[in-house]
Amino acid sequence: MTTTPRLPVAVTAAALLVAVQLVGAATARADGEPSVPPGTETTAAAPVKIDPNDPDVKLPEGATLAAPKVLDIKSVVEDQGGEERREDTNTSVTFALQAEVLFGKDSAKLSAEAKARIATIADEIKKQHATQVRVFGFTDDLGSAAHGDVLSKQRADAVQGVLDQDLNDPNITFEVRGYGEQYPIADNSTEAGRKKNRRVEVTFPRTES
Repeated sequence: MTTTPRLPVAVTAAALLVAVQLVGAATARADGEPSVPPGTETTAAAPVKIDPNDPDVKLPEGATLAAPKVLDIKSVVEDQGGEERREDTNTSVTFALQAEVLFGKDSAKLSAEAKARIATIADEIKKQHATQVRVFGFTDDLGSAAHGDVLSKQRADAVQGVLDQDLNDPNITFEVRGYGEQYPIADNSTEAGRKKNRRVEVTFPRTES
């Protein structure tokens, strides 16, 4: 009877690193034990663990397996009209509100609807027990860059003012900036893209799932 000789399994250090990182993805991050974003919990079984002492695993001489690493998970939810977007990661929550639902054209005066939307964000900040909140304003690339810088800062200030009133917490520190046309998230060559870029973002650390 003829037998097929058993071949050793050659695994590169890079492949081992990917495998170990996948195993570590189901574990919790050590610094602050942040929660996994809702709806992103792992449902599949974890990959088979690799035994570094297995004689069939061949590493370059002197090489060792990398430490497990937690991969950041991002969940993005946007309403049908794109007027509001929520982005969750393992460490933070970001709300992005289009300028059209907050302000009039070329204005930094908030509408009544805007205050209701901001109140919802304030409730989430309370839920997460956040003490640091960033409020950043952005515009499209129409008009001068200088005008966009001023308008985006005025709009960020307006949102921060309502958040401060709603939260009424002296322990919360705000960072407020206006970036104008910098950091677009869509194509400024179309009106649909410019509409997405005209926005105010509110970001804070997450502590609750």
